[in-house]
Amino acid sequence: MSSDAHGGTVPQGSGLKQPYHLVDPSPWPIIGALGGFLTLLGIILVAHYSSFVVLVIGLVIVLTVMFFWWRDVIRESRTPGLHTPLVRLGLRYGMMFFITSEVMFFVGFFWAYFNYALFPENVAVTGTTVAMWPPEGVTTFDPFHLPFLNTMILLLSGTTITWAHHSLIEGDRKGLLWGLALTFLLGMSFTFFQVIEYSDAPFKFTGGVYPSVFFLATGFHGFHVIVGTLFLIVCWLRARDGQFTPERHFGFEAAAWYWHFVDVVWLFLFVAIYWYGASAVTAS
Repeated sequence: MSSDAHGGTVPQGSGLKQPYHLVDPSPWPIIGALGGFLTLLGIILVAHYSSFVVLVIGLVIVLTVMFFWWRDVIRESRTPGLHTPLVRLGLRYGMMFFITSEVMFFVGFFWAYFNYALFPENVAVTGTTVAMWPPEGVTTFDPFHLPFLNTMILLLSGTTITWAHHSLIEGDRKGLLWGLALTFLLGMSFTFFQVIEYSDAPFKFTGGVYPSVFFLATGFHGFHVIVGTLFLIVCWLRARDGQFTPERHFGFEAAAWYWHFVDVVWLFLFVAIYWYGASAVTAS
């Protein structure tokens, strides 16, 4: 190995004159973009025509790309000399920008929600205006039933992922594995209870503005929980195989950042949609 002016190490004989990692050509970005497009198109088709075919195809493509792309990234991280200190810094910046873009993604849902919650007269129903929010006739969930339970589950998962992180830094492999296992089990529990909540929903996705915004905002958050859970399972498998060290574990850090983002978004959803947006009569 040799050092460069940027603090990175370059493999001897590699022909590289800089500390950056020039990735191999990959099909996953374009295929992932196609999967994302089909997923969004599928949501539109479900809303207008109750057709789930395109949505399912899009989700299958997205999940497939996640698997193979993560596989390639893990292989790269384990190849000596590829992830130099400068490359790892770039990965951190990339993850920060990715989470920022995800924040703006949810800002759009909150913007749509408060546009109608604060100005219900903007909702047109059969030629008339709505004077209240939620619109008359919409029965919402009791915020202190399943939604509150899911809030407690996610808050607890935030503490277990932090426990796992501290265990990793201190070289406690057992604590790392237990913390990760508890976190993704809590994530699976959250998804289970949200499925129950959706099955008992007193309104349908196509039932108007409130149900549409509710299912889009909470549904996309639920999708992020599933993605984060898979991310954590991959980290648990890598931790079991000893691929993380106290000095080098960005894959775990990225998963922890993402999971804390999911936690914070849910808190805003709980306060804004479930609690602030509750109707006078709620469903248990």
